[in-house]
Parts: sequence; structure tokens; C-alpha cells
Amino acid sequence: MDIIAQYGTVFIILALIFGLYMTWGIGANDVANAMGTSVGSGAITITTAIFIAAIFEFAGAALAGGNVTSTIRKGIIDPAPIINNPEILVFGMLAALLSAAIWLMLASNRGWPVSTTHSIVGAIVGFALAGIGTEAVQWDKISQIVASWVLSPVLGGTISFLLMMSVRQLILNTDNPFENAKRWGPVYLFFVGFIIALVTLFKGLKHLNIHLTVPQSFFSAAAVGLLVAFLGWLILRRVTIDRDADREFHFASVERIFGPMMIFTACSMAFAHGSNDVANGVGPIAAVYGIVSSGGEVMQKSQLPIWILILGGGGIVLGLATYGYKVMRTIGTKITELTPSRGFCAELAAASVVVLASRTGMPVSTTHIAVGAVVGVGFARGIGALDLRVIMGIIMSWVITLPVAGILSALLFFMLKGIFG
Repeated sequence: MDIIAQYGTVFIILALIFGLYMTWGIGANDVANAMGTSVGSGAITITTAIFIAAIFEFAGAALAGGNVTSTIRKGIIDPAPIINNPEILVFGMLAALLSAAIWLMLASNRGWPVSTTHSIVGAIVGFALAGIGTEAVQWDKISQIVASWVLSPVLGGTISFLLMMSVRQLILNTDNPFENAKRWGPVYLFFVGFIIALVTLFKGLKHLNIHLTVPQSFFSAAAVGLLVAFLGWLILRRVTIDRDADREFHFASVERIFGPMMIFTACSMAFAHGSNDVANGVGPIAAVYGIVSSGGEVMQKSQLPIWILILGGGGIVLGLATYGYKVMRTIGTKITELTPSRGFCAELAAASVVVLASRTGMPVSTTHIAVGAVVGVGFARGIGALDLRVIMGIIMSWVITLPVAGILSALLFFMLKGIFG
């Protein structure tokens, strides 16, 4: 308790600095995953992606990022053994933030799309093993996370593959693909609005203490879907055939229709991501802030000031703007060649799986889903359309995320304990 009283302000300052570093990493890696398909398909430029993220990621983080954030991330550790030594949890959360942030920076530098959730989970497990003991770790949760390495990309890839096949059947392989694209475009956009609204209603608004029943959520999401479909119809009816471009590429005019449709998915995914995943960066901050502000009490939940959420949103946007291009390049161009229609299917598939996971509680990763979705649309053209070397590199980065973040976190924990303990 004496350590908390003596260094409380220092701990909060360090938590904010490390948290800003962590959210910068989320922007450079996780947000780049969400934007990579839009940029790689040519639907939007990197500058436009940054502009969209600046508005919608920030809005999602600040408005629906969580007034009450769980300080013990997803039940990974049991804090009972350290109730009388709250400084252990403070050191651990600071170490977890810094180690996860460092790993995200290294992965982003290599262009590896890794999971920020798994990074912070691995970091928390690392400090728990080093500072508390094996009994503090909820090993059943860790086994679920390992299983999600397979589950997440398979689900994303399967749905994106089916969506791509439906686009082929309903649009590309018809006698008049351009007119059919205009006809079916608003229908696909309905699902974009519907699904992303469900993501926000199921996972985002609960942090604002707005609790809707399942029927209310579906009805509200359907209303949003109809609005998005109508706006899309107004935009798509203005798209005209470019016969010169069609001579070079038979489906050039069709892809011009999917371009505006991807702007809808990019905006929606950015808001949903900002509202849902900002907790990866600010959750540990909440732990430190709650312990210090309560004078050393270890709480499962603590109030999180809105200015911390704003800090998190700012860090996310900064990370995408300054370093996100490397991961966007991997997602958007290196796995397989993306066009607007393929990118649209990949983003819609990723959003669909996130909704499924949010309602069933499956421990899936948004990053893994997005990568799997891109692989799925590539596989729709055959295995030869995929760069298997790039895919294997990505999978290896997923496997080493937990142990690397954990080992680094343990080392930083002992360093912080030595400095302040």
C-alpha cells in the first residue's frame, strides 16, 4: 500500500504513456487490417483510409468505447492471491501494456497482421506467471485462444468464399453483369449496415449502459441496414458504364459499382473497431487508475474517465496514419490480388463473423478473421491465386505472439518491480 501512496501519480502517468503507445500499435496493426482490404482493392486511397479512421475510429472509441472497462482482461488471471499486494497488479499491467506495444511495433514493422487482443493476453499471462504463479492463470481460457488460431480464419474464409461465389452467380457470370450489380448492390449493402449495426449494438452500446433485447437489436439493425441500402441505391444509380475500361478488363464497370460500396464497409468497420477494440489499450490503464484512485483496492471493474477513451482513440488514429501502411500492404496486396468486389466480400465476411462471435462468446480474433476472409476470396479463384509463403509467415507471427509478449512482459515486470519495489 505504501508503494501505491508514494508512486501513485507516477504509475498513472506511466500507464497513460504506455497506453498511448499500445493504442498507437493497435492503429498501426489492427486498424490497418480493417482498412487493408479497402486500400488493397483500389476502392480508397491510404489518405482516404486515414481520414475515415480519424473520424469513425475516434468516434467509436470515444462514444462507445466503454464507461466501465474490465480491468482483468477477459478473466485471464485471478487477482485473489495479490489482494494485499496491489502494487504487483500495477507493475504487471504496466509491463503488459509496454510489452504488447513493443511486440505490435515489431510486427507492424515486418508487415505482420497480428492480434492485439492476443498480444495483451499473452503479456498479462507472462506477468502473472512471473509475479503471482501458475495458479493465477485461467488455463482453460488460454486453450480457447489457441483454438481460435484455427477457428477465426476458417470462419472468415468460409463466409468470404461463399459471398464471392454468390457475387459470381448473381452478377459476374450473368448476361448483363453491370445492371445486375446495380440491382443486387443495395441488397449487399443492406447486410453491411445490418451486420455492422449488430456489432455496435451487441458489443459497443453495452458500455454506455444501453441494453437492448435481442429482438430490439435486430429491429434497430434492420432499420440501419435499410437506410444504408437506400443511400447506396442513390449513389450506385449515378455510376455509368465505362466502355473504354471494359475493353481492357471485362468487369471494369462492375468493379466501379463495388468501389463506393466499400466506402460503407470501411466507415462501418472503423466505428465498430474503435468501439470494441479500444479496450485492448485502455483496459490495463483502467486497472492502474482504479487501484491508485482507490488507494490500493484491487477491483474487478473500475470507472474509466472519458478522457482516457479519447486518448485511446487519438493513439489509434496516430498509429494508422504513421505506420499502418505496412500491414495494409500485406492484407491488401500480398496475400492475393484484390478488386473492389473481392475486397467487399472479404470485409462483409469479417464483419459477419465478428457478429457471430460477439453473441456466442467464441474467443476469436478480428485480425485472424480478416486475414482468413482475404484468403477465402482468393481461394474462390483457386489455390494458385494465393501467395502461400506470405500466408505461412502470417501464421507463424500468430503462433509466436503469445509467448513473445509473455516473455517480454515478465522481464519488464521484474524491471519495474526492481525500480519501484
